[in-house]
Amino acid sequence: MKKVVTHLSFQVLVAIILGTFFGIYLPQYANSAKLLSQTFINMITMFIAPIIFFTIVLGIASMDDMKKVGRVGGKALLYFEVITTFAIIIGLIVANILKPGVGVNMTVTDTSQIKQYEDSASQIEWSSFITHIVPHNIVEAFAKGDILQILFFAILFGFGLTKLGSAGSSLIVTFDKINKVLFNMMKFVMILAPIGAFGGIAFTVGTYGLSSLLPMAKLMFAVYLTMALFIFIILNLVCKFYKFSLWSYLKFIRQEILIVLGTSSSESVLPSMMDKMEIFGCAKPVVGLVIPMGYSFNLDGTSIYLSMAVIFLAQVFNIEMSLGTQITIIGVLMLTSKGAAAVTGGGFIVLASTLTALRIIPVEGMAILLGVDRFMSEARAITNMIGNGIAAVVISKSENEFDQLKYENAISPQFDNNLN
Repeated sequence: MKKVVTHLSFQVLVAIILGTFFGIYLPQYANSAKLLSQTFINMITMFIAPIIFFTIVLGIASMDDMKKVGRVGGKALLYFEVITTFAIIIGLIVANILKPGVGVNMTVTDTSQIKQYEDSASQIEWSSFITHIVPHNIVEAFAKGDILQILFFAILFGFGLTKLGSAGSSLIVTFDKINKVLFNMMKFVMILAPIGAFGGIAFTVGTYGLSSLLPMAKLMFAVYLTMALFIFIILNLVCKFYKFSLWSYLKFIRQEILIVLGTSSSESVLPSMMDKMEIFGCAKPVVGLVIPMGYSFNLDGTSIYLSMAVIFLAQVFNIEMSLGTQITIIGVLMLTSKGAAAVTGGGFIVLASTLTALRIIPVEGMAILLGVDRFMSEARAITNMIGNGIAAVVISKSENEFDQLKYENAISPQFDNNLN
């Protein structure tokens, strides 16, 4: 019993339950609770830039072959595009079957909050997304925590380091030690995860209230159902094809799932996911490339939400969409969804840009989603995180660099008993 109580996953689960009750009965302290969650997320995100940099540099240095780096990156991008396309399609199918927007009679009265998203979306030129990858100031990229730009710089740095040959070995050893120190610091901060989860849930429930869910319950049910179908059907088929267990994988990362559930942020577990996927059997160089890339290109949950939100709004406004129009939506979302992590404001700005590009549904209709968006952000973040971990396994196996012995040890009951 003592071991269960001291287990971090148990503590986070209890914190989520307590946070829910706190938000219901003490909503006036919601903003104070948010400070707890935001502080915890800030403590984690301060590690993301240096950990990504050192992990990628060390991974490339260990590959000692830029062709392999290009091959791994190319495989990852192809896999991301295929999987996110499936996510968009399944979102459209479920939205058309369940019709969550039919019968919803909500008048948009206050669109002031939408203005900031609409303005940001109007400034986005999706054709310039590639140029955004190249930083004009690497210090600024690190300061802002821009994953794509740090990734690009780290790849170039790793390539330059490999060209030093044996002369660069001392720098590699130093980087490896620094990276280990960062991971040790991160493990210490993760002890505070229950506090962050408590604050995040308390803020969400206290600010919006459970009563705000009732008019949009059907949409929330449809989104959560679709993401469950995506994970347990689409991703499960991927796992079966590559001969590893989805259930064992989910059990292995259950701690990260609970933390994301509490904080509504997949970034809060990025460093620990990179560490966990190495323990799970993935090659360190592959993890260093695939996981950070996935946070910008493999947004499965966000893709599902965007596709369902578009159909939902069309149904609310009684706008008929032909099959051709919905195919167009798939094409637009295949592009716009890739920018969700690179744009300040995330999914809402991308949704605004998508509606602007389609010119079918009034952008002001997004105001309907404001009240429940926060309650669906957990599902998006969890689905994104699960998908990125599976991507690391898939690419490692495709490169014949998946350690089966590590995998068997990771899913064994003995390992589970020793965890935390």
